Amino acid sequence: MSRSNTAASPAFLALACVGFIATGPAAHAADKDPVPADIDSDGQDRTAEDSDQVVVTGERRELQGAKATATVENTPRSVVILPKDVIEQTGSTTLADALRTVPGITFGAAEGGNPVGDRPFIRGFDSQGSTFVDGVRDSAAQTRDVFAVEQVQVVRGSDSTLGGRGSAGGSINIITKVPQLTDFVRATASFGTADYKHAAIDVNQYLGDGIGVRIAAMWHDQDVAGRDAIWQRRWGIAPSFTIGLGTDTRLTASYYYLESHELPDSGLPFLYTLANAPGTGEIWTTPALGTIRTAGGTVGKVERDTFYGLKARDFRDATTHQASLRFEHDFGGITLRNTARYSHNQQDYIFLLPDDSQGNVFGTAATNPTTGAAGARGDVLTGGYVWRRGNTRYGYTEALTDQLDLFGGFDTGAIKHSFAVGAEVSWEKARRGAFVSASGSTVSPRCNASTIARYYCASLFNPNPDDPWVNYASDTSTVQTPIAKGPTTSETQNEAKTLSAYAFDSITLLPSLILNLGARFDHFTSKVTPAFAAGQTSAFTLERTDDLFNWQAGLVFKPTRNTSLYASYATAATPPNSLLGEGQEPNSLGTTNTAAALALLDGLKVEKTRSYEVGAKASVFDEQLALGIAAFQTDTDNARATGPTGAVEFIGKRRIRGVEATFNGNVTSWLALFGGYTRLDPKIVDGGFTVLTAPAITRTAGGVTTTIQAAKTVLVPAVTTGRQATQTAKDSFTLWATVKPAGGLSIGGGAFYSGRQFGGYQDNRSATQTAAGVVTVNPATKVLSRTIPGYWRFDARLAYQVNAHVDVSVNVNNLTDKAYFSQVYSSHYATIAPGRSAFATVGIKF
Repeated sequence: MSRSNTAASPAFLALACVGFIATGPAAHAADKDPVPADIDSDGQDRTAEDSDQVVVTGERRELQGAKATATVENTPRSVVILPKDVIEQTGSTTLADALRTVPGITFGAAEGGNPVGDRPFIRGFDSQGSTFVDGVRDSAAQTRDVFAVEQVQVVRGSDSTLGGRGSAGGSINIITKVPQLTDFVRATASFGTADYKHAAIDVNQYLGDGIGVRIAAMWHDQDVAGRDAIWQRRWGIAPSFTIGLGTDTRLTASYYYLESHELPDSGLPFLYTLANAPGTGEIWTTPALGTIRTAGGTVGKVERDTFYGLKARDFRDATTHQASLRFEHDFGGITLRNTARYSHNQQDYIFLLPDDSQGNVFGTAATNPTTGAAGARGDVLTGGYVWRRGNTRYGYTEALTDQLDLFGGFDTGAIKHSFAVGAEVSWEKARRGAFVSASGSTVSPRCNASTIARYYCASLFNPNPDDPWVNYASDTSTVQTPIAKGPTTSETQNEAKTLSAYAFDSITLLPSLILNLGARFDHFTSKVTPAFAAGQTSAFTLERTDDLFNWQAGLVFKPTRNTSLYASYATAATPPNSLLGEGQEPNSLGTTNTAAALALLDGLKVEKTRSYEVGAKASVFDEQLALGIAAFQTDTDNARATGPTGAVEFIGKRRIRGVEATFNGNVTSWLALFGGYTRLDPKIVDGGFTVLTAPAITRTAGGVTTTIQAAKTVLVPAVTTGRQATQTAKDSFTLWATVKPAGGLSIGGGAFYSGRQFGGYQDNRSATQTAAGVVTVNPATKVLSRTIPGYWRFDARLAYQVNAHVDVSVNVNNLTDKAYFSQVYSSHYATIAPGRSAFATVGIKF
């Protein structure tokens, strides 16, 4: 349960890199093969792994990988290539930072699994399980760094044909750094406000005879601007080695390690619950920020830096190991590739969830009770307190994957084919448990004299993260005990096996007409071994197998060589237990083996998604600027919901309609742009039903109570039906622009907008009955929406190229110090973004 990096880690990292540089280009220049003529000055080999890549502004801004059968311009899908130069210029150090520059992507908050890690939403769909590294699924709960990233590819729309299960809104593929046919060293060191420190190095050495070595490494340490007490520390290293560079047969071995430690930040609680929200009708509640008046009349101010966590309790430690081996052989215009990977991710945390569930933030009464049991306990009902709920988890995920691909091109007469066929086999396991820690979860109401004294509840306005919190054996015990992991029998294990086969073909029927086809079959077997229930003496396993078939088809018409019009259709399939408990799993296998639970297990259905899209793309200004525009609709069926009988049925439906425009590249030799605009109409078409209970009717006479009518249930349409899909913004806009006015001077700026997002909905409909048993549904007088407002954020960068080897830059993020929320959960809380920060960077390359 470490809360800080060991001092040796950064030192070891720096020593290893210095040693590698010492044996670098100068030491071996005499005995090397000549550097190929097509190596660019930044050290990247522009011969490209795949024959369909093109060069735009010195970066590979094309889809990479075996399944990329066409250029972006000739792919009938909305595709965004986020290059490393934009990642570096914006000062992004994590994948989440980088993806915030892509329009149409929002981030969701959670309660367990991956509460403060990477959880991107693409076109309104959770894409945590649709994240890939070099084409291999990487769905474990984690926070990714970008120190070893070459570019990030975002394919939008139903994408199970490309990636397999899930991918309803699209997929994210991270392309990593590998050895190149040249020598270079690129090192940076950054220092800034909020005690920001970051160092990174990227060293590539071509040893001759087709042998290349590359090491990327990073060390990071910072507080969080505008937030009290929060800190983040991590370090990582990614060595890779290739034999056969520049030849027909290549073997690449790579390893990636990331270790991180932090005091996690969940943000601020919502002000109101359904029960204590004042007023009637549609009520929007936002997180408690600024001047607040509680139900008891107390007025105070919640500052943006307010943190409700506990330094003595809260932590998040994580490690990632990835080992990959890739073999490739070229047969003329066809390549055979085999990729094998083993990954292991571990994550342990106790993360504060600032809980409002019992109305303790705003309050439920104007005065506190002074008599009876409530008065004796010192119950606080007037508000002004936050329950410091501790959500805990420890566990790991591991995966073993092997992909075999054959790809290339051939002609059948006048028709040209760019094809890819392949097969995949993978095994995944996720095991998790919880720490045993008392935080007041058994006390109701949450905040009273005792829980405040134990620091289970903190002041809404002035919490102290340095409170001397200690752990007790229970909420009422006086026996102190260390926080410990739960017993093995309290752990849950998920496993999955996948067998897949896929094929893609980009068929050039005419120079101006391209047909794009793809199909994939997945045999997905998932099983869960639940934690032991009370009285259970032996383990049991629940298992299910689903066969998934997905396909895509698109037609591209090219009016000119550099323009294209397209139309496409694609499907996605999300089977039960798709995330293996690593995220929000709305369609789980269950955890009990009762007859009813087993019947439900047999009746589970695969969630189906279909995407329709039309669009246009163009490469202008001598093919230096890529433009795109698309209109689309995505429909989802079979979502798990409560049916009209009260049983689980697969009737949930969502519909996402929208348009988006993107731009990426150089307008002139001195102006580069990246970004776009997305407009969504994200709608929950059918949210199923909600069960209301009409209380029993009783009569008491002579001290004897008689039940006249037993309690009855009635089903009403869910409050979510017809409302905006959660954790999704209707409008989003991103722009990163770089201007080079003269010499080595470079001026960059970013403008980012995200519209209002909703976390969840509640209403207060109720049911009553008469003595005759007639049930009446009382309409809602309140409909509560938990929401975060839209926001604009502005960033800036000033850089200067001192000479061919040295450059300096200064980044300022959140220029206006805007207080905005970047993630929202369905209840309880929303994550507040960092305040204004600045850091200077010195870069060296040779």
